[in-house]
Amino acid sequence: MGPNLLPNYGEAVAMILFVIGFANLLLQKNIIKKIIGLNIMDTGTYLFLALKGYIAGRVAPIIVDGVTEAENYINPIPSGLVLTGIVVSVSVTALMLSLTVRLYKRYNTLNLDEISTRLKKEGI
Repeated sequence: MGPNLLPNYGEAVAMILFVIGFANLLLQKNIIKKIIGLNIMDTGTYLFLALKGYIAGRVAPIIVDGVTEAENYINPIPSGLVLTGIVVSVSVTALMLSLTVRLYKRYNTLNLDEISTRLKKEGI
């Protein structure tokens, strides 16, 4: 391992997850596998944001005992972005899965190449 990888292992794991999800998204023909790849990419992004928002030795920005200096607290914005992203991700996944069910009912396959071939034959 390189000298700078050990302190940044969390970021490295986040990037590896993102790359695995992206490769899955590009290389798979099955729609369900593509949806799983997109969710793996999302997980890598959320992990990266959570790691960047955390500062060792600081606590959540809840004022206790009258301590109001910003130097004592972590930045709450990355946590808010992660929570919002998770909600959006669940909604997008539900939409993609419902559309996948409709595609399967119509074409009896989840292979994008077969669906594309049938669409060309139909002239769409």
